[in-house]
Amino acid sequence: MYKFSHIPVDTPKIKTKNRTIKTKIPSPETVSILEDCITYEPASMNDQLPVAWDKAYDFNVYDKSGNKWIDFTSSIFVTNVGHSNKDVQKAILKTCKKQLLNSYYYPTKERNKLSKLIMQNSPKNLGKVLFLSTGSESVEAAIKMSLLYTGRKKILSFDQGFHGKTMGSSMACGKGNDWVPVKSFVKHLPFPNEWDMKSSPENFFEQSVKNLKPNEYAAFIIEPYQGWSASFLPIEYAQKLESWCKSNGILLIVDEIQSGFGRTGKFFAFEHFKISPDIITCAKGISSSLPLSCVISKSSIVDTSSSFNSTHGSNPAAVAASTASINYLIKNKLVEQSKNKGDLMLKFLKKWQKEQPHLIKRISCRGLLASVFINSPDGNDSDFVDKIIETAMRKGLLSVRTMSGTLKIGPPLTITKSALIEGLEILKESLEECLGM
Repeated sequence: MYKFSHIPVDTPKIKTKNRTIKTKIPSPETVSILEDCITYEPASMNDQLPVAWDKAYDFNVYDKSGNKWIDFTSSIFVTNVGHSNKDVQKAILKTCKKQLLNSYYYPTKERNKLSKLIMQNSPKNLGKVLFLSTGSESVEAAIKMSLLYTGRKKILSFDQGFHGKTMGSSMACGKGNDWVPVKSFVKHLPFPNEWDMKSSPENFFEQSVKNLKPNEYAAFIIEPYQGWSASFLPIEYAQKLESWCKSNGILLIVDEIQSGFGRTGKFFAFEHFKISPDIITCAKGISSSLPLSCVISKSSIVDTSSSFNSTHGSNPAAVAASTASINYLIKNKLVEQSKNKGDLMLKFLKKWQKEQPHLIKRISCRGLLASVFINSPDGNDSDFVDKIIETAMRKGLLSVRTMSGTLKIGPPLTITKSALIEGLEILKESLEECLGM
């Protein structure tokens, strides 16, 4: 696996409206932070680009030396309304000054406001919201609800899916779950990648389920946008899946942890498919800041057990931050902005692909969520992409390391069009530099 260097490298000085590089990269002033992280933390916590964040605002990230990057990560799709959003920051500070830092899951005005706001922006067939702490926790709760509500013992998911890192959510994952000792209650179906399907999406689905016994399955958990494969579900497939689930009494769980809250140009990504889920799991962009997640579901499903609660799921500062973030999203029409800027990004990416079809295999893009699948000259796509994003880092662009041969693009929805295009140009320039063009 490619390793990023923590040794400061001389880099041409850069100063634009959107980025600043004025020291060696990584900054010599931050090397001790990087080295301490390697010494005292797991290797898994140190496999992203060697940029020690000092502060982040809107669509920029800064180190303590004053270097400024355009952020194409949004902290992996968390900060949808921008880093350190002033409305969110104000809500957090107001709640802290009120001297209410924790409330277990006793009722609070803060949580009540968020509950109403979430449900006002959710499908009308869903009735209640359960607040939790993390995305994995919301998936665990959704699976448990499904099993209890239906009385069935199994669930379905996809072989390239990712739903979390706790035991139950890891079982639902279709990749990286080799360590899980028991997997018998999850059946993984092949994901309908457009380039793999030999037939129509509907026929591909029929072939995938033809040998199943539907009455054994409580739920089918899907991601409208798969975090690992970096691909969107085909619309026809999603609609066929929904119809099959409803006709067989199987609950449809939609995992919106990466794709929710305006990220794809819709409030929820499943809206692109015109389907109606029974359960939605959310996290990340729900607050644009503090840890919070939720499960949105029909009342009859969420009320199946008295065990659905969480120590930190009602944290007053987190729910206040979430209320401010969602209100900001709506007030400033960031969902529409995501769509419009996404159209601009897709136009750029298609032109880039047309210029370099031998290097760019395919593009997946909706709103401000895009994936560029790279075809490296030596066949090692993952290492080649790592070289591209490390080169881009020294030019003032921060990207997510995917380790899958894919450039993943997800800036805050507040990014300006000029910064978006500047960042895309940096990726293009970095790829050409890595090729020696």
